[in-house]
Amino acid sequence: MKKIIYIQLLLFSIVAFSQTRGKVIKVKDGDTVVVLLSDKTHETLRLAEVDCPENGQAFGKNAKQFTSSAVFGKKVTFYRTGKDRYRRTIAKIFYGKQKYLSEEIIKAGLGWWYFKASKNKELQNVQDKAKEKKLGLWSDKNAVSPWDFRANKKKKIS
Repeated sequence: MKKIIYIQLLLFSIVAFSQTRGKVIKVKDGDTVVVLLSDKTHETLRLAEVDCPENGQAFGKNAKQFTSSAVFGKKVTFYRTGKDRYRRTIAKIFYGKQKYLSEEIIKAGLGWWYFKASKNKELQNVQDKAKEKKLGLWSDKNAVSPWDFRANKKKKIS
């Protein structure tokens, strides 16, 4: 029984972390895109390791525009790393000459390193450099993280 469970977990991890290609056909916001797969199905991908401002939040449109400019209409390679609470696939997306989209967003100052779900400390360094240069959202000394923005929005609704 233990062998079967082990084999199932191994197969799941191989499938979950396998490389997939698709064409970005929609950018929902700075950290969420829809790709068209080779079998003509669509898959919504939530970018791993980054959290961009919400659409109604300062720099939300800028983050969406950055992501659109980088990947809309282009073929990307992605690695599935899990599912979020909305059942979207969390993925590491690469484009161009192996640019990591989440890192490029953080580097441009248009998203926060999502430290709650990432162990990639290099992204912390990338964010610190963007902060030092006051790029994007870091030009606002009162920038509010998306997770705080969503929490405050919930409180106002309650």
